[in-house]
Amino acid sequence: MPITTTQPVDPSSPVPPSLRLGKHTLTVIPDGSVQLHPRRWLPESTAEDWTGRNADLLDAHGFIDAPIGALLVEYEDSALLLDTGFGPHDISAADTIDTIGALRGGALPEALARTGRTLADIDTVAFTHLHDDHVGWAFRAGPAGRFPFSRATFAASREEWAGWSMPPEVSVPARAVGHGEEVFPGVTAWITPGHTRGHTSYVIDTGERRLIAFGDVFHTPAQFARPDWPVSMDALPDQAVRTRHAVLPELLRPDTLAFGIHFGPGQLGRLVDRDGTPHWEAVQNSEF
Repeated sequence: MPITTTQPVDPSSPVPPSLRLGKHTLTVIPDGSVQLHPRRWLPESTAEDWTGRNADLLDAHGFIDAPIGALLVEYEDSALLLDTGFGPHDISAADTIDTIGALRGGALPEALARTGRTLADIDTVAFTHLHDDHVGWAFRAGPAGRFPFSRATFAASREEWAGWSMPPEVSVPARAVGHGEEVFPGVTAWITPGHTRGHTSYVIDTGERRLIAFGDVFHTPAQFARPDWPVSMDALPDQAVRTRHAVLPELLRPDTLAFGIHFGPGQLGRLVDRDGTPHWEAVQNSEF
C-alpha cells in the first residue's frame, strides 16, 4: 500500500462510528486489527473464562479479535487524533510472537477521508503510549520523504517521551504533557501508568458529559470483571492492576462514555453495572 497523506474514498466502505458529545464530534478511525491469544495475553485466565459470556469476544480461531486505529476528535475547525494506528502491514499468525496472531493495518487514511479530513488536516496527535500499533502512521515517511502529519503537534506524557527518541528526520513539534493538562479544547490528559510507564488516557469533558479514551488500560471487555488479571505485555504489571481498579469506578459513572481502542464488540460504549458485575454496552452514531 503506498504511503500517502490522502486516499481515494471507497464508496462501499462503511461510515466510521461517530457521536456528538456537546460541541465535539468523535469518530472511530479504523486502521486494521490484531488477534490476541486470550490465555497468553491474560495468563491467569482459564479456558472456562472464555466460555459463556466471554465466548463472543473470540473469533473463529479462538483469538480475541482486537481493532487497531484511532479516535478523531473535532471541535469547531480543529481536529485531534488520539493515536495513529499501525500503518501498512499484513502479517500472518505464523510470523508473530506467541501472544498474538495475524496483524494487519493500513486503512486509516482512507477511513479518515470518509470524514472529509486528511492526515495533513490534523492539528494535534495525542498518543496514549508509544507502542507500534499506536504510532504507526505518525513516523512513516511518504513521497519525497514527507511525513503525513505536517501540521500537527505530537503530545505524549513526559514519562513516555523519556523512554523514546523522536526520529531525527521528523520535524513536527513534540509536547510533553502532565496529568490534568489540556491537549486540545476540552481534552485533558490522565496519566494511567502500567501498560507502559507513561501510559496516558484522555478525558473529553463537556461539563455535563464526558468520554474517557483509556488506551491499553483495558484490551478487552472481559477485563472489567477481572481487573486483577495480569497482562503479559504490561511493563509494570502491579501498577497496571492498580490503574485498572482506579479507572473502573470512573467508567461506571452514569455521565461517562468510553473509547476502547482494541474492543471488537464496539469501540465506543459505556460501562454499566448488572448485578454487581460491570458490562460493556457499545453505542454508535448517536447524541450523548
